[in-house]
Amino acid sequence: MDEHPRVAYRPQRLDQTEALARGRAFHRLLDARRSVRSFVPDPVPRELIDVAIRAAGTAPSGAHQQPWTFVAVNEAALKRAIREGAEAEEGEFYRHRAPPEWLEALAPLGTDWRKPFLETAPYLIVVFRHAWHPGPDGTKRKTYYSTESVGIATGLLIAALHTMGLATLTHTPSPMEFLNRILARPEWERPFVLLPVGYPAADATVPDLARKPLEEIRVWNRNQEDPC
Repeated sequence: MDEHPRVAYRPQRLDQTEALARGRAFHRLLDARRSVRSFVPDPVPRELIDVAIRAAGTAPSGAHQQPWTFVAVNEAALKRAIREGAEAEEGEFYRHRAPPEWLEALAPLGTDWRKPFLETAPYLIVVFRHAWHPGPDGTKRKTYYSTESVGIATGLLIAALHTMGLATLTHTPSPMEFLNRILARPEWERPFVLLPVGYPAADATVPDLARKPLEEIRVWNRNQEDPC
């Protein structure tokens, strides 16, 4: 008996015209995405959050261990506690920890230690990485490529949220251990990123930034020359 059964994989093969149309439409959609720091408290259907997390859960992972947990938070008391914990760490970062060049890099974004969006946004999604996991006998079992795996899953989560018209922001207060305490997560889970999720405020603005053009981020083989 096969211990590792397999199933057929027969995805639809698109012709070049449709493939390009789909790809270009997807790029236009994602190119419109921006990080948002100003939300309205309007409710977001819970099903949208579940759909986005299910999409994130389709990400490839090392040894298919799926080393992630997504904690969706909408309770006001928990959001306030998270904001207080984040602002405490961010205050230390901006006042004492951040080197001048880091603060200079952040200046165009207009950020500081105050994080009101952590309470205003109707949802916070906290992504946890499984640094290890307990085996049936209670021993520590290794996870493989957990950082890379959770990074890919987070990217899919952001894309799914944007596809449904929701705005978000990748927030990474450092250190983030306070999230384990507030959300009662086990010791093998490590906070990876905190995403406020909701609809942007009517007066929301974002920095006028430009993304690098294709020629600066794509290399063919060993050089930047088009092989065709």
